[in-house]
Amino acid sequence: MNLLIKEIVAAVEGINYAQHLDDQTISSVEFDTRKVRENSLFVPLKGARDGHDFIPQAIDNGASLVLSEKDLSEDIAYIKVEDTLIALQKLSRFYLEKSAPKVIGITGSNGKTTTKDMTAAVLSQAFKTYKTQGNYNNHIGLPYTILSMPEDTEMLVLEMGMDHKGEIEVLSNLATPDIAAITLIGESHIEYLGSRAGIAEAKMEITSGLKKEGILIIPNDEPLLKRLIVDISQEVESFGIDTQATLSASILSETKVDTQFETNLFEGEVFSIPVLGGYNVKNALIALLIGNHFGIPVSKMKNGLETFDLTKNRTEWLKTNDGIDILSDVYNANPTAMKLVLDTFSALELEGKKYIVLGDMLELGELSSQMHESISEHISPNHIDQVYLYGEQMNALYNLLNDRMPKGSLHFYHKTEKKELMKHLSSQLQSKDTVFLKASNGMGLNEVVDFLLKNHE
Repeated sequence: MNLLIKEIVAAVEGINYAQHLDDQTISSVEFDTRKVRENSLFVPLKGARDGHDFIPQAIDNGASLVLSEKDLSEDIAYIKVEDTLIALQKLSRFYLEKSAPKVIGITGSNGKTTTKDMTAAVLSQAFKTYKTQGNYNNHIGLPYTILSMPEDTEMLVLEMGMDHKGEIEVLSNLATPDIAAITLIGESHIEYLGSRAGIAEAKMEITSGLKKEGILIIPNDEPLLKRLIVDISQEVESFGIDTQATLSASILSETKVDTQFETNLFEGEVFSIPVLGGYNVKNALIALLIGNHFGIPVSKMKNGLETFDLTKNRTEWLKTNDGIDILSDVYNANPTAMKLVLDTFSALELEGKKYIVLGDMLELGELSSQMHESISEHISPNHIDQVYLYGEQMNALYNLLNDRMPKGSLHFYHKTEKKELMKHLSSQLQSKDTVFLKASNGMGLNEVVDFLLKNHE
């Protein structure tokens, strides 16, 4: 990124207290003082702490310019604005328009990060591509992602997350995507949105900023979305498995390390993704639709999917030094996603015993007990040897499974008993066993994964 200070002043519509530096170039924008370097613009945001308190530290670390809602001393080059967050968003919009990449927006209750990774991998086969890093997918992270992209970016793949109604609308209007994709409608944040219908409406906000000539991509098997697309003027494409969609797949094989499939559009071509699960094939179909739209040859799209890098903690295979396999999916959880991975894991043919560790799925509101209980239909003693349930909400599932699982195969731990869970699980696992872990991020099952890796060296 290279922006003149006078360009920044105009973009954020601020008062310029750095006139003597108008023709100086800013090469990065940061709101974390630890990332500030020479020629950085520091944007103090208000959170648990007021970022304005860290302005001296940002200057010490090399910041050349500061945005501020407050008057600062004369020796600091700064631009005064009414709201630093809004200024950050305005600046990102200016830089996006100046750089003019094609923009792909991706949202959904599950799979949006994997879809982002797959899509970026496909597009990067033919274009200079930049994608959302980590979980920078909200009203702060998305503009930061835009401002972090290289000037010569041709394709920008943006993940759009939300907790409440109206949040995706803000992100979509900031990014004005050329293509928008919705992976699926699940139950994430149903506590705030009331129902799956409410979640579908919130996800459809991604069309708020979708360009008039843009394309919306949706799952073919989601009637809640099909009812909503009648009100939009943009082209709509669909995807699915063994269905009448714009792009449909048939799964040929599934192993723990890859999944192979063929499609209706690319006859005779076999695609492979280095992850398990038919649900990930659906994510790959989105990437293929987008790649095809931009004219990427099939051979290159295949290579992109075969070699894509999956963001950490999303259905990630790990292995301890003494031969225990760990399937870590501990970043997020909702009932739809948990059922999908459980079904896939249950069907895998593995050498040793199968263990599952399931933690609470958060933000399910009044439906929480019912939704935790619904997981029981996807856990069978014929396919799972040991079940570990963790958290107060999982007590509902424990009560249902108590009569179904053989004695000694079902274990329950309160949220305060994580250490006990880790020690007992670790003591039971043996070489060639496999353990699958999934929960909402707030349950901290990543600590269990780290414990197993450390104690089975």
